[in-house]
Amino acid sequence: MNKFLVGLMACGLFATTVIPACAANIADVSSSYWASKEINEVVDDNIMSLSGDKFNPEGSVARVDFVQSLLKLLTNDNLDVKISNIFSDVKSGDAYYNDVLRSQQLGLVYGYPDGTFKPKRTMSRAETQSVISHITKDMDTDTSVLNRFSDADTIPAWAQKPYAKTLNYGIYVNYPKPNELRPNDVLSRAEAAVILSRLKDKIGLVKSQYKGSELLATEHLNTTKKAPCNEVAIQANANVIKEGNVIPVAFAEKFKSDKSAAGDAVYFTAKEDIATEEGTVLFPAGTKFNAQILDIKDPKWFNKNARVYAQLTSAELPSGQKVSMDAKPFYKNYELKEGPWMTAGKLAMYTVAGGAVGTGAGVGFAFIPDPTKIGTGIAIGAPVGAAVGLATGLVTKGLNYHAKDGEEIKVILLKDTAISKSSL
Repeated sequence: MNKFLVGLMACGLFATTVIPACAANIADVSSSYWASKEINEVVDDNIMSLSGDKFNPEGSVARVDFVQSLLKLLTNDNLDVKISNIFSDVKSGDAYYNDVLRSQQLGLVYGYPDGTFKPKRTMSRAETQSVISHITKDMDTDTSVLNRFSDADTIPAWAQKPYAKTLNYGIYVNYPKPNELRPNDVLSRAEAAVILSRLKDKIGLVKSQYKGSELLATEHLNTTKKAPCNEVAIQANANVIKEGNVIPVAFAEKFKSDKSAAGDAVYFTAKEDIATEEGTVLFPAGTKFNAQILDIKDPKWFNKNARVYAQLTSAELPSGQKVSMDAKPFYKNYELKEGPWMTAGKLAMYTVAGGAVGTGAGVGFAFIPDPTKIGTGIAIGAPVGAAVGLATGLVTKGLNYHAKDGEEIKVILLKDTAISKSSL
């Protein structure tokens, strides 16, 4: 039965669909916190991330965390890795594997002489200033600038020139005491946010070999107001759709959960150009999206519908070039299932069918002893039958998930998606 008609039949039995929440506020950083401005900036720019709705400003910063933030700030987090791994403590299965190799390829943060990278080792303030000095433009440095700080004698010899250089550039942190640098303290997340924010403000000081494609503009993809992010970075060589954006895709063929299984491939298409508000086409009409079924939960008793879990892994543009992506359906728990209208429609049909049976039974029972009591039989049989029908519908198994060829869903990007301009 047509889904729209089923929905009309079910009017009054509608239930509200729960949709994922939008981007959360930072619960543990008040507006009066000393680094509030910088923390909000780096979170908004996706340079540093939240854990749930918390930033953990007093937490420490691991080497790999700082590397990942630097890569994002320098727009090199999608850099193609062209080198082999030389680190004994970094494995191909590590979530940060490619980022460590990107850092090594660029020469951002070096490893240690023993062949390790120590990704989880915490950063000190001095080490952080050394990295900032390393990637910024060279200058004649007078270390006498350090003398205005009461703890200048605690700065390691190898960090004195880097510290002096970054002080001159204004890319450093000296909170809470302006006359102290505390070079050997572990860098906190709040302090990292301040340094990264200042580096971003002075991106022109970064040597060109460390910067990715030049950011030409920031445009906006507004397919739904509930998307956690709507920003698209328009770069010289690529368009980067930021994590949290939501895009519409359509089933390329009929889909039935009762005819599918985990591991099956499923395909979607772009029915029309997916473009920013400003007019940049990101995925042209006809783009094919490749996905895989991760799991299917069959319908269960008491009217619990089937759940389908799918993941989009790549897109193939009409030009034939492929784009890597990571996206899942933009619904609660990333589930695809029949909506409340279909569920309500099923219950409505059970109710109508039960009412019809009840009416017939009432007429029959009333007619046999006294034909004049047919109206009474209807009055009694119809509501009783409808109630029995509704109760039956509520305890039966739920619906399988079915989608028509061309039926549209929305998916959310779980990572930035870079589209080379040569592929458009």
